[in-house]
Formats: sequence, C-alpha cells, structure tokens
Amino acid sequence: MVSAAIRVTLGMENSKSFIFHIEDEEGIRLDVFLADNLPDVSRSYVQKLIDEEHVKVNGQSAKSRLKTVSGMEITVDVPAPKSLIVTPQNISLDIIYEDSDILIINKPKNMVVHPAPGNYEGTLVNALLYCCTDLSDINGIIRPGIVHRIDKETTGLIAVAKNNKAHRELAKQLEDHSMQRIYEAIVEGIIKEDKGTIDAPIGRHPGDRKKMAVTPGKGRGAITHFEVIDRLSKTTHIRCMLETGRTHQIRVHMQYIHHSVYGDPLYATYSKEATTDGQALHARFLQLTHPSTGKTMEFEAPLPESFSKLLAKLKGLVN
Repeated sequence: MVSAAIRVTLGMENSKSFIFHIEDEEGIRLDVFLADNLPDVSRSYVQKLIDEEHVKVNGQSAKSRLKTVSGMEITVDVPAPKSLIVTPQNISLDIIYEDSDILIINKPKNMVVHPAPGNYEGTLVNALLYCCTDLSDINGIIRPGIVHRIDKETTGLIAVAKNNKAHRELAKQLEDHSMQRIYEAIVEGIIKEDKGTIDAPIGRHPGDRKKMAVTPGKGRGAITHFEVIDRLSKTTHIRCMLETGRTHQIRVHMQYIHHSVYGDPLYATYSKEATTDGQALHARFLQLTHPSTGKTMEFEAPLPESFSKLLAKLKGLVN
C-alpha cells in the first residue's frame, strides 16, 4: 500500500509537489514506482526528474535503480514547464462542424487530446492552435477549448469550445447529462442480454495507478447503458451510451462485466495482442444544445477504417 499527499497543486501551468509514504509496496525501482503513481507522466520524464534532482528519498537525492522499502518517504517536485507556450502545429483535422462558438472534431486514433509532461507535441490542442484563432481559455493554456476528452487510442467525436460562454454552456450539459454521447465498441465474449445498464463507481485502481477500476464505496458514480448490435463467433458488437463521463468509463465497465473492449492494452484479457490498433472503441454519435442558438444539434462520425476492418475480420468476411 502507498499513501500519497499532494502538498501543492497549482495546475498544469505551475509547479506541483507530491509526497509518497511507502507502506507495503517494497522492492520496486524508484523510476518504475513514480511512473506508475505520478499522474500524466512518462517513464522518460520521470528519469529526467530524477536526473535533475527533483526527486528526494528521505530528503536525499536518489538513483532510478533504488528500490522502495517500507517507511520510505519520496518527495517529488514537478517544475512548471520552462515554456508555457504550446506550439501550434499543422496537423490535419477532420472537422465535422464549425461556427463561431463550437468545433466538432472526429479525432483519429493515436492522438492525445491535450499536452502533458513529456508529451507537448502532436496533440489535438497543437492542431487546434494552428487552425483556430479563438478558443476558450477556461481550462488554461495547456487545454484551450477542451471541454471533454477521449482516450488516445479511442476515435470519434469531441466538442471544442471557441469562447468561454460556449465552454460554460457545454460543461453544464456534461454535468447535467443532457449532452448525449454514444459509442460503438467490439467486446470480448458473447453478451447474452440485448441491453443493460452498468451502475458502478469508478476510481483509481488500487494496485496500478495507470488504470481505473470499479471501486465500491470509494469511486465516483458512473453509469453506462449498452445494447447489442450484433453477436459474432467470440465477440459482440455493441453500442454504449454514457450517462456520466469518468476516465476510461466504458473500458472499465465492460471489463467489470467480463466483456473487455477488444484489443484494449490495459483492460482486455485475451485480445490485448490480437491487434496493434488499441481498443476497438469509437465515439460515434454526439447530441448537444448549441450554446448560443439553443437548438438541438446531432453529429455522427462513421466507423474508422481500422474498426471496420477488424469487424469484418471477426465476422469472417476477410482473412
């Protein structure tokens, strides 16, 4: 077990400090432990923090290979980025809709939504800054315009706010669940029920900080509705509607009912190595109320080629 106290948290634009008190997690390399327990950092960035002596163990500088022991105190000072300017990059975007208030983007696979330590380029935000002169700044300069997120390997629709009024209105719709988000997924195994609802709280996985898990009595409430589109020989093609929007929600909930999303590198059982394209999960449909006109707007993104090819393969239509 490890307990962590965040001493100072001033947001992505400022420095952060973390204190970890080791109890039971002994014998783990320092760099591995920190990569698993610090939020949104890569292993290479952890190494940089250690090399630059931003990591102290019992008040002393330490090496990456140091192993954790019970009673150890690890202090990490994550400095503010040297440059707070996120560079605009000429990255092609599939813009489904745009007006003076909102953008609707069909995000491709393997694109991170916003920059994080050790990953400041090639994100959706870098692309937005290149093509848009106005974006909301409610979430700061690291996440301009970003109202909600989808995972790196998940494809599909994401709404972007071009001004703060639009951002507040869209955020309110997410909070009161009036924004409708429907996904399609391929999951492991055959789901017998034609439809169902998963109502199970989600929190950080107790043993792996990179994962989320159903955590009864501890996590935040999470509700996912699903219905079967088609049953294949060993998998099921489903539609999922989010009532809430927790991190990895569909991926965690489907694992919880023993039907992990096919190809999911974190949560799948037998299909992790079956595809190099990551989880078969696509944000297909988005319905929202326009922040200025009040009109209901609906958007749909077709299945990406990787999803369609996998579906055809699992149906036995192609080799």
